[in-house]
Amino acid sequence: QVQLVESGGGLVQAGGSLRLSCAASGRTFSSYAMGWFRQAPGKEREFVAAIRWSGDITTYADSVKGRFTISRDNAKNTVYLQIYNLTPEDTAVYFCAARVGYPKNLAYEYDYWGQGTQVTVSS
Repeated sequence: QVQLVESGGGLVQAGGSLRLSCAASGRTFSSYAMGWFRQAPGKEREFVAAIRWSGDITTYADSVKGRFTISRDNAKNTVYLQIYNLTPEDTAVYFCAARVGYPKNLAYEYDYWGQGTQVTVSS
């Protein structure tokens, strides 16, 4: 069992940056692939980025490549999402998720979810 808690969201101006964190409980964090998803009002949850347990393999949605960076620190049981050059279209609740095995880009393939952190970007 893994429990996930996101933090780092907030209200920022367009062009700004944020670093989201997702702290995990449990001794086996390092064995999980981790993903970030987001959900804007009235829209479905969409994949943002994912990272392998070892941190050596990452994958991103085309819409965020070059602006988002996922990373993890297994010693701290934490995964991060660094976001640069925010736009109003990035406004959403951001969720982290965990799964055993390879990182995936489909929400239903993740077993554990956090409650989310709100990111609001003003123009």
